[in-house]
Amino acid sequence: MNMLRDLSLQSTFMGLLVAFVGFASSFAVVLQGIRAVGASEEQAATALMILSIAMGACAIVLSLYSKLPISVAWSTPGAALLASTSTVPGGFSIAAGSFILCAILFVIAGLWKPLGRAVNKIPSALANAMLAGILLGLCLAPIKAIAEKPLFGLCILLAWIIAGRINKLLAVPAALTALILIMVFGIDFTTANKNELFSNIVPSFTMVFPEFSLAGLIGITIPLFIVTMASQNVPGIAVLKIHNYEPNSGPLIAITGLFSGISALFGGHAVNLAAITAAMCASEDAHPDPTKRYWSAVISGLGYIVFGLLSGLVTTFAVIAPGILIAAVAGLALIGAFSNAALAAFNAPDIREASAVTFLITASGVSFFGISGAFWGLLAGGLILYITHLFSLRKNHVALSQEYNDKS
Repeated sequence: MNMLRDLSLQSTFMGLLVAFVGFASSFAVVLQGIRAVGASEEQAATALMILSIAMGACAIVLSLYSKLPISVAWSTPGAALLASTSTVPGGFSIAAGSFILCAILFVIAGLWKPLGRAVNKIPSALANAMLAGILLGLCLAPIKAIAEKPLFGLCILLAWIIAGRINKLLAVPAALTALILIMVFGIDFTTANKNELFSNIVPSFTMVFPEFSLAGLIGITIPLFIVTMASQNVPGIAVLKIHNYEPNSGPLIAITGLFSGISALFGGHAVNLAAITAAMCASEDAHPDPTKRYWSAVISGLGYIVFGLLSGLVTTFAVIAPGILIAAVAGLALIGAFSNAALAAFNAPDIREASAVTFLITASGVSFFGISGAFWGLLAGGLILYITHLFSLRKNHVALSQEYNDKS
């Protein structure tokens, strides 16, 4: 009852806004990613529902327990990674097994500090170059939409631009609203489509029987783990610290791993600590008193659960809508993440070449031995850095030897 006294209209409004922005701005990316690795429409709908419920429940548990505004989200960069990955041999069962292994890595990284330190040792420039390469193809979708459907594509783009100038948080929801209006007034629905849209508002639970393979481990698990840790969990902790909170990061990441494992049984790829929505929940706009802002994260969790229960309607809408327009909204949602990743990847001159190789190999979308380009890009960039380091050491050694000989 004491916690209920901390609930306010301000935190309730912010929580609802966070849930809407978090879900509406990226559900198209998640659906694209899940489908790309072999999910059927029923499996994709179930995965979207369970992911939304899992991140909502996780936010509620973590925020009420810690009394910190801990926002949780599904891994949008991870979904973008999946969208750039071709179906692995073995289909969606192998993908689900890879998701389970990734969830286990989250738990280990949270509880076993050496793994967490090892992840932190991966050069951030290379991790960001890999992420930028993953996002590039998706961010080109709005341009392709304009080329294929000029009027509709331009309407979505203009809605995103105009709303974004008013408030960045409104940009993607405005693009989504434009798509809905196009669907209502610009496209003729058949009677069958209308019946289908409202016949399966709440999807049925479809469990996935996971299978495991080396190709899935290397091509999905490891890149998904790295990109989620580097672009979601670590920034999520940083955002809380910026707002003068002191979260115990290890257990938080481990618990997101547990919820990720549950969602993986139904085809969900990963949930993690959020960064952008965490800033919303932790700001003064959520509540003037920092000790009461946790309710904004709790309310957002409840909102995610409600959206998850309606995911059948969302998924059916995504199936009926022209695929290029759905991809355009997803691409617009990722432009900010792409620009930030690209800036971080190419900011340091001494590592720029390695970052470029990582970016290009990842962006190529090619796979070798059934393993996605994201892994090979990171490996190639790391190899270039290692060789550069060896030559630098050798050069310094020769210079010191020459200096010693000159003095002798």
